[in-house]
Amino acid sequence: MSEPRAPASGVGPPSRWARALGFFVDAKVVVVLLMGLLIFAGLRVAPFEAFEALGWVERDPVPVDAIPDVGENQQIVFTEWAGRSPRDIEDQITYPLSTALMGIPGVRTVRSSSAFGFSTVYVIFDDSVDFYWSRSRVLEKLSSLPDDLLPDGVSPTLGPDATALGQVFWYTLEGRDAEGNTVGGWDLHELRSIQDWTVRYALSGVPGVSEVSSIGGHVQEYQVDVDPDEMRAQGVTLAQVADAVRESNLDVGARTLEINRVEYVVRGVGFLEDLEDLEQVVVASRDHTPVRVRDVAHVHLGPALRRGGLDDAGAETVGGVVVARYRENPMRVIEGVRETIEEIGPGLPSRALEDGTVSQVTIVPFYDRAELIDETIATLSTALFQQILITILVVLVMLRNLRSSLLISSILPLGVLLALGLMKVAGVDANIMALGGIAIAIGSMVDMGIVFTENIVQHLDEAPPDADRAAVVKRAAGEVAPAVLTSTLTTVVSFLPVFGLTAAEARLFTPLAFTKTFAMVGALVLAMVMLPAFAHLVLRPR
Repeated sequence: MSEPRAPASGVGPPSRWARALGFFVDAKVVVVLLMGLLIFAGLRVAPFEAFEALGWVERDPVPVDAIPDVGENQQIVFTEWAGRSPRDIEDQITYPLSTALMGIPGVRTVRSSSAFGFSTVYVIFDDSVDFYWSRSRVLEKLSSLPDDLLPDGVSPTLGPDATALGQVFWYTLEGRDAEGNTVGGWDLHELRSIQDWTVRYALSGVPGVSEVSSIGGHVQEYQVDVDPDEMRAQGVTLAQVADAVRESNLDVGARTLEINRVEYVVRGVGFLEDLEDLEQVVVASRDHTPVRVRDVAHVHLGPALRRGGLDDAGAETVGGVVVARYRENPMRVIEGVRETIEEIGPGLPSRALEDGTVSQVTIVPFYDRAELIDETIATLSTALFQQILITILVVLVMLRNLRSSLLISSILPLGVLLALGLMKVAGVDANIMALGGIAIAIGSMVDMGIVFTENIVQHLDEAPPDADRAAVVKRAAGEVAPAVLTSTLTTVVSFLPVFGLTAAEARLFTPLAFTKTFAMVGALVLAMVMLPAFAHLVLRPR
């Protein structure tokens, strides 16, 4: 009786892994369709500048920034009470507000700061609390405060829906000629008026912009300088002058009159249009003689009080800060701001100077986050390209087989595209830490392709000439799949402590752990799904 012989290579019942991976070897059309879908989706979300020229792909790139946002999950409540000391602000505004806001669900701590004339309360929530949910709870609490909690006329406001890294674009307003040379010709209060009433509103309409803040210059206002001697002589008080000025700038509605079956609306028009209108305001009446504002005060235009300014190379100027909304793509916001500046630039005021030069108000950027983002992405994209190129050369030299080397190397760019797609789905921004995780994973990604490809090549070399090549590829891929899966899961599990970090450490290192995991899992899926199918097409026995 003869001993049973071991089955030759490619003979015998296939394992479960071989049957599972064999489906993709037989259904190569499905693999090609999946790979095409992967390439299309990856090119659509890739943040690299080289892909911007792809006109046939509707781009929706991953939100990209230079550095991760490590700020707290907080909402800022700002309250102004002009002319009060920090002690009064602390006792009558900051403390009552802080104690009232502590009862909001999800609040971890409340911090506050009191300064001359204003109070700032920082309501810090747990990281698990949604940003906009926390804003709605703070607004709900502020609207339900008791009437006697804060002094009369004091109204707390909620800060913009942005984080500390939201300031993505700073600019100044300057008078320049047609060649772009700075020629001036504009006062600070004129530039500030242009900024407040033209530029700020235009940039606030850009999608993704949370706030446009004005800085520098002088806010123009009507100023009434009273004369104490004249007030004493006319017998009026400062409160009477203030009330008269306050109540003068109003339109008053009356009733309707019907005359000859025509209805007329009667109303009092009182809006002020110039200084003379304000000077004519009646303060009081003495013996049927009106006492006007001009009789007891001098009215003129002047700058409002301020406690800061904007300096550009030693010269005071006027500018603004564009703040991007929370979770918005900074690059897309900056591009929208640039387009809006180009649109409104020609329509900004201009004037002829004494020497005949035409001075046009021009928006001049002096901080543009896009430059830093472009440099960061360019550095990381270059590093990724060099890593992929070096890996291909090393594999080619070590394997000495062009087909095997190209098959292994194809996992790298496809794995990067798959990782970018997973980043888009998971909401992970592309910053220096996140893209660094992909760069770290390159070595592990290529290992999977090497293990699968070498085992398939070895089985093809040992198989009989008449063996079914598809069966050999299935058996070879199923043979090493459990080991590769175990190796990948071991690496992924080793990153679990990183996912357990909290606070600023989590916001700094979690993106790296996510992207490295995405890249490795993506490479594993490609090695199991795509590589055996294409190995059956391109590999031959050596």
